[in-house]
Amino acid sequence: MKEPAKIPRPPLHKQTSRNEFAKFLAGFGFAFQGLWYAIRTQRNVRVHLTMTLLAILLGIALHISAVEFALVFIAISGVFIAEMINTAIELCVDLASPAYHPLAKIAKDVAAGAVLVNAILSIIIGLFIFGPHLWALLIHNR
Repeated sequence: MKEPAKIPRPPLHKQTSRNEFAKFLAGFGFAFQGLWYAIRTQRNVRVHLTMTLLAILLGIALHISAVEFALVFIAISGVFIAEMINTAIELCVDLASPAYHPLAKIAKDVAAGAVLVNAILSIIIGLFIFGPHLWALLIHNR
């Protein structure tokens, strides 16, 4: 009768090299470069930045709760993420298809539509969060 084959155990603590850690840290640098590219080159990202500042200031002024702020930040980040993915898709489509192609147009339009849906959702979230606070302020000041 054969003995069962022994399965080697992995070491308890995997040693990571400095090179791997440096690559990990460099990834943050690349991510910040991408964020900065979007801010510098994309008008809609700058519009979202302005709206972000207004939403934060309005939240502070209205003393919205921590949970409400969390929802506002989820909405804000969702729009930024969608806008940045849209930018990446547009750049890739332009690289792959420099000349006009109907499928390239559809890909870009669908990506832009995703940003629009996310922006509309963010407006709805904003209405649910800021609306009651603004309504109470309006009624109170009558």
